[in-house]
Amino acid sequence: MSNKILFGFHAVTVRLKTAPKSILEIHVDASRRDQRMRQFVERANEAGAKLVDSDDDRLQKLCGTHRHQGVVARVEAMAMSHSLDDTLDAVEEQPLLLVLDGITDPHNLGACLRVADGAGAHAVIAPKDHAVGINATVSKVASGAADTVPYFMVTNLARTLNELKERDILIVGTSDDAQQSLYDIDLARPVALVLGAEGSGMRQLTGKTCDVLVRLPMRGAVESLNVSVASGICLYEALRQRMKQPD
Repeated sequence: MSNKILFGFHAVTVRLKTAPKSILEIHVDASRRDQRMRQFVERANEAGAKLVDSDDDRLQKLCGTHRHQGVVARVEAMAMSHSLDDTLDAVEEQPLLLVLDGITDPHNLGACLRVADGAGAHAVIAPKDHAVGINATVSKVASGAADTVPYFMVTNLARTLNELKERDILIVGTSDDAQQSLYDIDLARPVALVLGAEGSGMRQLTGKTCDVLVRLPMRGAVESLNVSVASGICLYEALRQRMKQPD
């Protein structure tokens, strides 16, 4: 299993909580001695993590950015489910999936993973040729969700969506031109929510593969929302409907 880099307080703290033994070493800015850093170092010591004093130059070289907050960890990659089928087979409730078509910005992906974790989505799916993979920036923005939400990059997105249909999962795409509102759809049933990049939206074939298209009501002057914001609205509407269902 390959090693990876995590940086920032949130991402590294989540790994300390969920899988401390997977942490090989944590580099911390030796010049930073504020309360947040002291609390982090105390938590890392309690978890038995190896701490290495470093300077800003070393930290930047490790993670490739100056936005490390003085904390960079070298960790073992977490083992996720080997396949989407394995993940779905293990789901004991109504599946809730987020499908991202054409999301290439790591900040957007990280934010989408974070909201997917918060709403209890079982997986995030993206095409291999129109998507960003999990990198250090994604992990930083995701604040630990890159380790908790399975992220599958598939060769043929339309084929994968058709395979989800065979599992009786409703494919709900978002489009500014849709006649139905998001709030008109039953999202308490098994569902995959499909969102495209801001502006360009879903690719044409992806849109044609969806069972239904819905729009987010827009009352102001702007024409579209950032994909992570739209993902949050869609996923939390699904969660709201599911919480109303009797146990």
